[in-house]
Amino acid sequence: MSAEELLRRYLEQRRELGEQELVLDGMSVEEVMRIIGAKAGGPRGDASPARASRDAPRADHPAPRDHHRDDPAIAGGDWRAQLAASGGNEPTALSAQRPAARDASPALDHAPSSGLVVGGGEAELFGGPIGQATSLDEVAAMVASCTRCPLYKTATHPVPGEGDPKAQLMCVGEAPGATEDETGRPFVGAAGQLLTKILAAINLRREEVFIANVLKHRPPGNRNPMPDEVAACRPYLSRQVELIRPKVIIAFGTFAAQSLLDTKLALGKLRGAVHHYHGIPVVVTYHPAALLRNPAWKRPTWEDVQLARRILDNSAA
Repeated sequence: MSAEELLRRYLEQRRELGEQELVLDGMSVEEVMRIIGAKAGGPRGDASPARASRDAPRADHPAPRDHHRDDPAIAGGDWRAQLAASGGNEPTALSAQRPAARDASPALDHAPSSGLVVGGGEAELFGGPIGQATSLDEVAAMVASCTRCPLYKTATHPVPGEGDPKAQLMCVGEAPGATEDETGRPFVGAAGQLLTKILAAINLRREEVFIANVLKHRPPGNRNPMPDEVAACRPYLSRQVELIRPKVIIAFGTFAAQSLLDTKLALGKLRGAVHHYHGIPVVVTYHPAALLRNPAWKRPTWEDVQLARRILDNSAA
């Protein structure tokens, strides 16, 4: 299979999935398709829209397996790797024809798919003492003395969260790890360092956002949160959201997403849509700790956080 056919097939697949932009390259799918069509429209004559449509794999007739797919980068949809494996040099040609770089955080030019909706826009999330807290410091003090679940017995320090109390973006993770338990601060281990880099990639400093976890105490051995633990901690997170009123929330990992959105859907089903938590847009992506185990997920995570950045910018327009 030629380099042009590999790229055309990949672009057709991405377009069928509803994607409109190759985020890492700043070029729309249609722009690249026009380039490929113009390049292949000479003697070969095999890049017409009709041919591209015929070549695109169908859900009921998957494309035949080829030897390139044994390469994880190629199987993961990296078109640069596909071209290199097939001996093509089109990345240079595409780079030469690429339009001027777009702003790092362009406004939304197409509507992302609608997601889950939890609660209303302005309704109080929780009553009782937690719901009456008037500041994030009050919430942190309540967390420090919390006995609502047994986790406080095995934890070294509570980890209520930290950041700008007027943050426009809020990051929500699953639970504190060992380093967080030792320091009382969220996302300060290896995963936290990666989170800082992710935020920097969308032009945000750690100090500009608010970072918290669903659980405020570390589960023993970093085990998965138990349902009763999530239920016990949820009011604290909800009050933090109420007090901050961010423009957008990024839920990092399955438990953060499922807890915020009150769903059992898998992370893969929740990504790529804009959900709403009491009127606040929520974007779901992989947890930084998962990226350390599986670097192939960095690209979709980059796409997710760019979506959050565009929502943030669009809200200020």
